[in-house]
Amino acid sequence: MNKARTIFFVGKPGCGKGTQAKLLAEKTGWTIISAGEKFRDLATKNTPVGRKVKTENDAGLLQPYWLATYLYLKELFALPDNSPIIFDGFNRKVLEAELVLESLKWLGRSFSIVYIDVSDEEVRHRLNERKKVSGRADDFAPEERLKEYYEHTEKAIEIFRDAEVLIEVNGEQSFENISKEINTALSLS
Repeated sequence: MNKARTIFFVGKPGCGKGTQAKLLAEKTGWTIISAGEKFRDLATKNTPVGRKVKTENDAGLLQPYWLATYLYLKELFALPDNSPIIFDGFNRKVLEAELVLESLKWLGRSFSIVYIDVSDEEVRHRLNERKKVSGRADDFAPEERLKEYYEHTEKAIEIFRDAEVLIEVNGEQSFENISKEINTALSLS
């Protein structure tokens, strides 16, 4: 029986998570669920939640763990048997990381966490370039986003490393080489 594959992408802002998730989806045909897209969609709603999400997104802050886990679990629990999935950015805080591990273990789904490693200088450079074309307010807050990374995401990554489910990839090479490295690590080449 073909076991379901569940892939998560994690890393600093601007490391290329979205790009690599798209390349993996193109190669495999798997669906991508992006936390950033979910939050940006919520931010367009003229509701108390939508306005709060927009304010925090624009400031470069991570959303509350309970909102991210709600969106993650809603998607995960709707998946049919043996349906592979790519999650982009749903594991950026410690409680989210712990929930990811517990929920997938409980469901018996195979999974991997792909960590795309880049330097802070590379983050600043990429966000500076991306803000020229993205229209995303959070691209104008690189220092706040890096602060959030070190305060939250770095600790979440350690949880995945300790659980021995983390695949570490050098994010400071061409996107084609990063993709090849990910495909090899996931035994998809």
